[in-house]
Amino acid sequence: MKRRTHNTSSSLSSPLIRRPIQRFFPLFLLPTFAAFCIGFIYPFCKGAYLSFCKFTTTSNASWIGFDNYLKAFQDTGFMHAFQYTALVAVVSLVVINVLAFAVAYALTRGIKGSNVFRTVFFMPNLIGGIVLGYIWSMIFDGILSRFGSSIVLSTTYGYWGLIILMAWQQIGYMMIIYIAGLQSVPGDMIEAAKIDGANGWHTLWSITIPTIMPSITICTFLTLTNSFKLFDQNLVLNGGQPFVFMADGTVIRSTEMLALNIYNTFYLNANSRGTGQAKAVLFFVLVAAIALIQFSATRKKEVQQ
Repeated sequence: MKRRTHNTSSSLSSPLIRRPIQRFFPLFLLPTFAAFCIGFIYPFCKGAYLSFCKFTTTSNASWIGFDNYLKAFQDTGFMHAFQYTALVAVVSLVVINVLAFAVAYALTRGIKGSNVFRTVFFMPNLIGGIVLGYIWSMIFDGILSRFGSSIVLSTTYGYWGLIILMAWQQIGYMMIIYIAGLQSVPGDMIEAAKIDGANGWHTLWSITIPTIMPSITICTFLTLTNSFKLFDQNLVLNGGQPFVFMADGTVIRSTEMLALNIYNTFYLNANSRGTGQAKAVLFFVLVAAIALIQFSATRKKEVQQ
C-alpha cells in the first residue's frame, strides 16, 4: 500500500493557508510599524525640522532657515572632526578586515581548539563601548605612565588608541562573518585548483576571495559605518583631547570624532543646539551616502564574479 506524500511548498501555497495570512497580516504588522514610526520616523522628522530652528528646548523653537548649517560648515572643530573621523575609518577598515580575515582563515584550517579560539576572539564584542573605553584607558595610561605621558595628552597616542580599541572589539565579530563565507566555498573548486597546479596563494586570491565577496561586502559595510558612528569609546578613552589652539584663536579637540563633536556642540552650549542638530543631519547624510557608495561598489564585484 502506497503512503501519501505531501508537498510542503504546495501546501504552503494553498489558498486555505494564504487567505488568512493575507487577511490578518496588517494586524501583526501594525505594532511593529507603529513602534518604527514613534521610535524613528517622528524623531527623525522632528530633528530635521529643528536643524532649521534656534531652540533650547523643543517647545520654544523658532525658524531661522539655513543659519545653523552655515555655522556648522564654518566651525573649524567640525571640519577637523570630519577629517579625523575619515582617517580613523580608513585605517580601521583595513586593519580590522585584514586581521579578521586572517584569523578566520587560520581557524578554518582544521586546527585543534578552533571553537575555543572563536569564542575567545568573539567575546570582546559582547562588552559595551563605555566599559571598553575605561578598560583600555587604564591599560594605555598604565603603559604610557612609564614614559611620563597619558592617552589624553598626545594626539598620536589617542589616535592609535582608538584604532587598537576598535580592532580589539570588532575583529571577533567580523571573524564570524568571514568564517561563514569561507565554509561556503565549494570544496570541489579547491580540489580542481590543486589538480591544475595552483599553489595556496593563487587559490586564495583567485578562488577563495572572489567566492566570499558577499562576506567582504557585509564586513566592509559594518566596519565603515561603525567607524563613522563611533562615540562612546571616543568619549571615555580620551574625550577628544588634547586641546589644540588654532591660528585664528579657536580651540579644537585634536582626537574628537564627528559623533562626539555633535554631542559637545549640542550639550556644552545651550545656544548652539540648533547648530548641533544641523551637524547631526549632515552626519546622517554623510554616513548614509558613504555606506551606499561602498555597498554599491562591492556588490558590483560580486556580480562580476
